[in-house]
Amino acid sequence: MSVPTIKLNNDVEIPIVGLGTWKSPPEKVVQAVKDAIDAGYRHIDCAYAYGNEKEVGEAIAAKISEGVITRKDIFLTSKLWNTFHRPGVVESGLRTTLKNLGVDYLDLYLIHWPMGYKEGSVNQPLKPDGTVDSSDYDYVDTWKAMEEVYKKGLTRSIGISNFNSKQIERLLEKAEIVPVVNQVECHLYLNQKKLIEFCKSKGIHIEAYSPLGSPGRVGAKPEDPIVLEDQRLKVIAKKYNKSPAQVALRYQIQRGNIVIPKSVTKSRIQENFKLFDFEISAEDMSVIDTFNINMRFIHPSGASAHPYFPFNEEY
Repeated sequence: MSVPTIKLNNDVEIPIVGLGTWKSPPEKVVQAVKDAIDAGYRHIDCAYAYGNEKEVGEAIAAKISEGVITRKDIFLTSKLWNTFHRPGVVESGLRTTLKNLGVDYLDLYLIHWPMGYKEGSVNQPLKPDGTVDSSDYDYVDTWKAMEEVYKKGLTRSIGISNFNSKQIERLLEKAEIVPVVNQVECHLYLNQKKLIEFCKSKGIHIEAYSPLGSPGRVGAKPEDPIVLEDQRLKVIAKKYNKSPAQVALRYQIQRGNIVIPKSVTKSRIQENFKLFDFEISAEDMSVIDTFNINMRFIHPSGASAHPYFPFNEEY
């Protein structure tokens, strides 16, 4: 079956479900991407910082050579890492990703975080006190450089990730091109209602990462609530004869959000794609809305003192 798409503000169409590759080990991500493409996925979400782009590219190349897909059939997203925020290195950051993936262009390129880090060979440059060694490059200037790589045709769309509403306002004051998406953590315990409404008013779509609550994340505490173990979710899932994961993903789709669940397990990759043969009732959607507790699971380590740390605003 073909995946439903959403039309972005530049008329590019993005498949509403994609495969996330964060924390997918390089030795497992090749098979995961192949399994996803075989299952019908046509959208793969990558990032330079994930350290597995070469393997993702290898899987895509294999499926192209098998004749399963062409390059045009697959929607490829990657992200500019924090150590490439200096406007002069944005293009080289993107070209490194293109080389890793073995492609000539991306479909979507995002600023991964609004925070610049000190340039160098390390993705997480830390000071002796354990805080991030930040650079003072302004994300507005970084965005200007993103607009240039877009104009050069190195990517079909540009967007942002982990930006709050104030940062978006500030960006839009100077931007020539409006970001097509803001990719943010979004799940049943952090439903991002206000940020979604804000972005919608600006023509920006929300892309939900960790839509299942990132169960495999580093730093998970034993007392943290687990989205997929929520008894209320299980009751609703049973009603539709679906898994809790399928209901959690379908919830996002019905809100108009793009979802990128991550898995390297074939059965789960397939299950996470089977979202189009049922619909959650308006009543049950309202019930799921009440699960929100503004619980953020993803925290960039050592970055809370960064001047552009995005999570100090309400949304």
